Amino acid sequence: IVKWNRFYKIIDEEETQFMTSCPPAVTESIPRRRTRIQVFWTAPPSGSGCVILKAMEKPLQDCCACGTAKYRVTFYGNWSEKVHPKDYPRRANHWSALIGASHSRNYVLWEYGGYASEGVRQVAELGSPVKMEEEIRQKGDDVMTVIKTKAQWPAWQPLNIRAAPSAEFSVDRAHHLMSFLTMLGPSPDWNVGISGENLCTQECGWVQRLVKDLLPWDAGTDSGVTYESPNKPTNPQERIRPLTSLDHPQSPFYSPHGGPITPLARVVVERIARKGEQCNTVPDTVDDIVADIPPEDTEEDNTPETCIYSNWSPWSACSSSTCDKGRRMRQRMLKAQLDATVPCLHTQDFEPCMGPGCREEEPSTCMLSEWISWSPCSASCGMGMRSRERYIKQFPEDGSSCREPTEETEKCVVNEDCSPSSCIVTEWTDWEPCSVSCGLGMRRRVRMMKMDTSDGSPCRVPLEEVEKCMMPECTVDCMLSDWSDWSECNKSCGKGHMIRSRMVKLEAQFGGVPCPETVQRKKCKIRKCSKPEKGNKDRAGRSVCKLQPWSSWTECSELCNSGIQERVKAVRKTGKGSHSNGCKPKKEIRTCNTQPC
Repeated sequence: IVKWNRFYKIIDEEETQFMTSCPPAVTESIPRRRTRIQVFWTAPPSGSGCVILKAMEKPLQDCCACGTAKYRVTFYGNWSEKVHPKDYPRRANHWSALIGASHSRNYVLWEYGGYASEGVRQVAELGSPVKMEEEIRQKGDDVMTVIKTKAQWPAWQPLNIRAAPSAEFSVDRAHHLMSFLTMLGPSPDWNVGISGENLCTQECGWVQRLVKDLLPWDAGTDSGVTYESPNKPTNPQERIRPLTSLDHPQSPFYSPHGGPITPLARVVVERIARKGEQCNTVPDTVDDIVADIPPEDTEEDNTPETCIYSNWSPWSACSSSTCDKGRRMRQRMLKAQLDATVPCLHTQDFEPCMGPGCREEEPSTCMLSEWISWSPCSASCGMGMRSRERYIKQFPEDGSSCREPTEETEKCVVNEDCSPSSCIVTEWTDWEPCSVSCGLGMRRRVRMMKMDTSDGSPCRVPLEEVEKCMMPECTVDCMLSDWSDWSECNKSCGKGHMIRSRMVKLEAQFGGVPCPETVQRKKCKIRKCSKPEKGNKDRAGRSVCKLQPWSSWTECSELCNSGIQERVKAVRKTGKGSHSNGCKPKKEIRTCNTQPC
């Protein structure tokens, strides 16, 4: 945290940003574990005071809530062709079974910057929750509730046709965190989920409601870049990281402009009950305390989690056309059997029925899908027709036919000014290569005019289109400051050395030129050191002259362009057995004011 935030400059806004709650501080733009964040920082003027630079990670506080709480987690998938149209897999799109747990802080299912366990890998690549559930249950006392929901085929359907999957779980003071993940398929190893969400509040209560939009992340176990990339194990395994819109031009989430990815799902966690004595420091606004919390609801479905089915087909017509009892049937397909040792259940289902008009209840209605997108207009210029369709998901329960329309048509106009004198142009050419070999550039495509307007008026249709394009990251060479001045010689006489240094402004990235040396040293010699005279020594070589301490340095002989200073040790007393003329004062000289004038 830096007091002088105006001296901070963000290098990469995709990776780094100022904290909204504390503008002087800098934090990451994307949630992932980091060992460093790069910024340019200019020191404040001399005399401004002390500068303190701190790097910190907010620690997870101990939970102080009392009693237990029960929650319901509901998963709303938003991954659809309408919202994410690029390369959307129409035939096999689905969400895998959701798997997770309420747990203590000692257990981590998954986290950004960590490595995927074998259980996470099997969910991420195969959509199988079996190994993940096994890993969770092996954690024993660190886990309170295993969270599970069924897989969803297809990935998206209106809520009036298929309810959003949900599950219930419990938490207490020791198990106040909730984590889960689910795979979007088909994909290399892409998932959405929550890691270590704390449901305990600072006021020693339990969170009432939590809503989070979920973005996709890569498990680091497969190197594919598209939904249906062939299997390509990542070796060595990489860390879990969020997907971004600039990962790879072939990625379905890629955008040449960058920016955030539209969320693929939303999860809602709602508190439905509390049990036991509560110790909130702030009163809770919801009265949901009960005498006993029933065990989590489990859906009575014997379908093994290793068997992946399609949705049930609509019910067939009744085998009886009278009021006698008959039977009708529906079917589903076995899409995948993840474990060959576990048998998969039946793919047909029957129920009793009667002919049309035999029930006293009001006739049931058809269940229809949403309308499919409009077809292209039948005309390339002027007035034409387009159509759209929907299909019957389920016939009326009484066996009657559906009367609602399953096809619609309407008029469409491609070009209002469509007359014999209008321009006629060719098809667009392919996009030209990107204008740069790395980083963000531009590309264009053109089309030619086949026929100009016969009346001489200008042709108003565009003949050129330009868009941004993103190539692999550019190499960044090391950036250094200028060399400092040479230091003073480290010796006052004889041979010594001087040094100078420079600072690293920016480390090399993406294969750029690495940083060269940042410290240089060279020899220096001011003068020869004076040798002691023989008259100052006795026969044993001991000094017999008494000298005073060094005097202060004299003023520099020059204001610039190098001058000299002197200091001396004067003779204080002559020792026994020596002549007074034999002792001489000592003198030292050094350079000063070496800066140019």
